[in-house]
Amino acid sequence: MRSNDETKKTLTYADAGVDIDAGNKAVELMKDSVKATYRPEVLGDLGGFGGLFSLINSDIKKPVLVSGTDGVGTKLRLAILMNKHDTVGQDCVAMSINDVLVQGAEPLFFLDYIAVGKLDPVQVATIVKGVAAACRESGCALLGGETAEMAGFYAKDDYDLAGFGVGIVDRDKIITGETIGANDVLIGLPSTGIHSNGFSLVRKIVFERMNMQPDQYVDELGMSIGECLLTPTRLYPKVCLPIIRNFDVKGMVH
Repeated sequence: MRSNDETKKTLTYADAGVDIDAGNKAVELMKDSVKATYRPEVLGDLGGFGGLFSLINSDIKKPVLVSGTDGVGTKLRLAILMNKHDTVGQDCVAMSINDVLVQGAEPLFFLDYIAVGKLDPVQVATIVKGVAAACRESGCALLGGETAEMAGFYAKDDYDLAGFGVGIVDRDKIITGETIGANDVLIGLPSTGIHSNGFSLVRKIVFERMNMQPDQYVDELGMSIGECLLTPTRLYPKVCLPIIRNFDVKGMVH
């Protein structure tokens, strides 16, 4: 039997495995990178209950918001094994923003979600700085996010990373693919590799069937197989938006 003193002890978040101080430190480490993504349309500051983004000055006559959400998937398992977390933020942004882009939309803002077993402020800040850098590259604001420390749900070193992107397009210029026809020109843009799709199968082939190790150096690649597979998903807005704005693009896929 427990003593009365033990049963009457006040429980804290720390007792439940949630380190509030670590969360606050992570915010301090990442906040400058996040603010550097802000566009003029962003209202308010970091840390509000919701991100505010004004469309009042948009010159689009028939504005339509286009949204997309996705995660990095099991590519994160490789990042965890290699203790390399500076590239997966770009994967997170690209998987959603590229999906928004192929409908003709200019990316406006992005929100990220990180769930961890135990919050490491430096690791989380590294991930979010990667998200922020990708947002700057794509021309969208990192408008908000959530970091959830979920002790007892995720293993200590595990985490998941997902995001939500929003863009804008004129209703008359939405790219649907419906008008594609014979003799249209098909243009392929190079990727950086596997991007963030199919990594459960990739890991099965490379690390189980081929029996390779993540840090195994491959001469033909000039790097380890793990580094190669962690090459981040390419961001396409900078190259595609000028094409969309100046040519009759009938269809796009990502």
